[in-house]
Amino acid sequence: MPAGFSRLLLSLLVATGCCASLVLVEGCANIVPPLGGPKDTLPPVIIALTPGDSSLHFKEKKIVINFDEYVQLDNVQQNLIVSPTPKSTPSVESRLKTVTVRIKDTLEENTTYAIDFGKAIRDVNENNPLKNFRYVFSTGNYLDSMQLEGRVLVAETGKKDSTLIVMLHRSQIDSAVVKEKPRYWTRVDSTGHFHFQNLQPGTYAIYALKDESGSLRYMNPEQLFAFADQPVVVDKNVQPILLWAYAEAPPAKTPGPTASGAQGGSNRDSRSARKKEKEEAEDRRLRFNTSLESNMQDLLKPLSLNFPDSLVRIDSSKLLLTDEKFKPLPYTFLRDSTGKKFTIDYTWPVDQAFKLILEKDMAADSLGKTITRNDTIAFRTMKESDYGSIRFRFSNLDSSKHPVLQLLQSGKVIYHYKITGKELLIRRFRPAEFELSVLFDENGNEKWDYGQFFLQPRRQPEKVQPISRKLTVKGNWDNEVDISL
Repeated sequence: MPAGFSRLLLSLLVATGCCASLVLVEGCANIVPPLGGPKDTLPPVIIALTPGDSSLHFKEKKIVINFDEYVQLDNVQQNLIVSPTPKSTPSVESRLKTVTVRIKDTLEENTTYAIDFGKAIRDVNENNPLKNFRYVFSTGNYLDSMQLEGRVLVAETGKKDSTLIVMLHRSQIDSAVVKEKPRYWTRVDSTGHFHFQNLQPGTYAIYALKDESGSLRYMNPEQLFAFADQPVVVDKNVQPILLWAYAEAPPAKTPGPTASGAQGGSNRDSRSARKKEKEEAEDRRLRFNTSLESNMQDLLKPLSLNFPDSLVRIDSSKLLLTDEKFKPLPYTFLRDSTGKKFTIDYTWPVDQAFKLILEKDMAADSLGKTITRNDTIAFRTMKESDYGSIRFRFSNLDSSKHPVLQLLQSGKVIYHYKITGKELLIRRFRPAEFELSVLFDENGNEKWDYGQFFLQPRRQPEKVQPISRKLTVKGNWDNEVDISL
């Protein structure tokens, strides 16, 4: 920049009274964006809708949404809900500050439609989602205004599952939930709550399910599924609905044929296999482990012997349980369905010594491995101080519903006890931590039973009510627990 021009510019600034700090550098300038400042946490803002929201006599094939900033789409197919359910889902596109929805179906006359975008629309800079945006329009001269809400709980646990959807069918035929898409559907929220809006008045069958395939159909009995006993009449007097979801037990697996060998293995694999066969041929001993804990026997459980392979032969007369002086004791001997686990059931006394004697050739497996010599296992039963007692006290519990107390770990029922009065005393219990729930055991078999929809009579699943507090059992302690449902 010429020096004369610099002096002229400076004199002009002074003459006009401007206070400025002017730095003039010869050459090209770089534009640097400002640094710092608070992070943008605001979602994009809609500044125009064409046609407008809640439009009547709608006949358009395109909806244009303009925003105050650049936007992008995220998982549109997973987020978008269109009601009533169309045969073809509208296409949604984004470009700069605009989202365009193109309607593919022929719209029904005198019908209210709603498009729920979920969290599909986000800003470009910070990925902030525009939540709870619903666009509503009607092809008639009014908007349907009926609503229906409720909650879905998983019957086996009494807890919510936020991945479920709820569906309304016009057809009352059972097979409709398999063969047809629903008239309306929506998702449950994080609490299991659902809310339909802008419904057409009428009578609907209502269902809930886990729709991992996105088909909006009940395709597999192992899906979580819920149904109402009676159709729901949607009018201004409709009450909230509570649905109980269940999944049927998977069919028992049958072992398939065992392959005799794989072709094309490497020479190294072949050498390893031959080496293993040689080692096994040299070691014909039948190995096993027991359920003893550091050579201590739990008073509350049988003693078990566990083998790696199924036994083809076992002679229980060569399995002796004795006291510490080798006096034989009577016991009950049981084998499980796999032939790998065998239990010795005995009423164990407190803090006493025992011996378990396995005589030679007592058992053999399919590989010909056997007990090659007499083996004696010495152990002792646990002390009274290794256990704690638990006294449960129940209030406002209806015993006519056959309540069963369930103790769970990692979501699996470990122990269960019938509740027949206001108190339940367990005199010996190993120290542990459990979750608690109460099963209302309608058929009295002391286990949870799933529902029945397609067979008559229909049957709802048995319900379980979780208990918010956890149980921590302390050893050598009288534990007391008050439970109020």
